[in-house]
Amino acid sequence: MTVTHEPPQTTAQDTPPAPAPPGQQATPVVAAESALATDPAPLPPPTAPAPQDPGATYGRAHAARMYDYFLGGKDNYPADWEAAERVLEVLPTARTIARTNRAFLHRAVEYLTRTAGVTQFLDIGTGIPTEPNLHQVAQGAVPEARVVYVDNDPIVLAHAHALLRSTPQGRTSYLHGDLRDPAAIVASQEVRETLDLTRPVALTLISVLHFLPPGHDPYAIVRELLRPLPAGSYLALSYATTDFAPARMARAAEVYRQSGVALRQGTRADAERFFDGLDLVEPGVAPIHRWRPDPGAGARVPDADVSMYGAVARKP
Repeated sequence: MTVTHEPPQTTAQDTPPAPAPPGQQATPVVAAESALATDPAPLPPPTAPAPQDPGATYGRAHAARMYDYFLGGKDNYPADWEAAERVLEVLPTARTIARTNRAFLHRAVEYLTRTAGVTQFLDIGTGIPTEPNLHQVAQGAVPEARVVYVDNDPIVLAHAHALLRSTPQGRTSYLHGDLRDPAAIVASQEVRETLDLTRPVALTLISVLHFLPPGHDPYAIVRELLRPLPAGSYLALSYATTDFAPARMARAAEVYRQSGVALRQGTRADAERFFDGLDLVEPGVAPIHRWRPDPGAGARVPDADVSMYGAVARKP
């Protein structure tokens, strides 16, 4: 693993409850006093197993819809509101983490298109569309950019089909796929018809690997996803860490688990392992708000308020 200064140029089963009204975040279904409690009441037992299978219903929390809630979105449901509010009780910076992670995605895509010359993206763990979306950033720089969005939540894919429209010169496609089956993703018709795997592809895994349930090796999954991509391809990812606020992050992981959502976290060394054999772009693995921040971005938030590492690296 090396750090490069500048890479070479390359050319539903349940009847859904009503979501929040457009442009307005729904009022969470929690007690008014909960935000002020110093000792939250014990959580009930999980109502669903940790693995979130593709048939997830509206009646249980899902990581993508909780993330949408943290971002102030409207495409989430009571189970998501309740779980997200319980996370906020123990991790008050969860909204900051979500916004900072989204900003990291935008900067990474800007770098990949404008500096590295990448025009193809495989985005796994897409989540609920939040503007600007990956393809909008990529096609804003390179109108002919092509993007495959992958998620295992049918609700996410329904929103993606409705909202994620390509430029006439480029293309976007949508795959109902599962990160736990990387071979199926790479072999899918959507990937094969949208992306040219003889040319560099950027694999983006933003805030998704830490939601893999126990029993799945995230490093092996990343290696399998990278294997068919040609030299000159890139990996961009972000990963939750306990390095800066271990007690808070541990409590948040327990709330996620008891809501039916697995959440793993690691150290900087754990994050660096994803990039073994790749050439890291400066500044290497860093807290996501410190990875190539925009000029004039203003005062940085404390690392403990973000608690996530990110990096971009090139496949030699």
